[in-house]
Amino acid sequence: MDTITFSDFQRVEMRVGTILEVREFPNARHPAWQLRIDFGPEIGEKRSSAQITRLYAETDLVGRQVIAVVNFPVKQIANFFSEVLVLGLDQPDAGIVLLQTERPVENGLRVS
Repeated sequence: MDTITFSDFQRVEMRVGTILEVREFPNARHPAWQLRIDFGPEIGEKRSSAQITRLYAETDLVGRQVIAVVNFPVKQIANFFSEVLVLGLDQPDAGIVLLQTERPVENGLRVS
């Protein structure tokens, strides 16, 4: 395991957002959803590709708050540009479980 400094951690901007829209992503190499997420007035809406189809249906996701890294560079995945990285815990035999807040909070709040 690599050690990082606290200042390294502070550079990773993790924010809370609410999923507004979920679309199928047939061009993805691995099954994934295309998400549109609202991160509040400071950051706005961002898009992400998330490989969370094993545990989450489209209807499970709209309105759900998630935590994402919002300051990575944009990444092209097939014909889609993913602007944020939605965070989750990878269970090798079961799928990815989303990281979420314990209760609803304001969109855009930063993990600290």
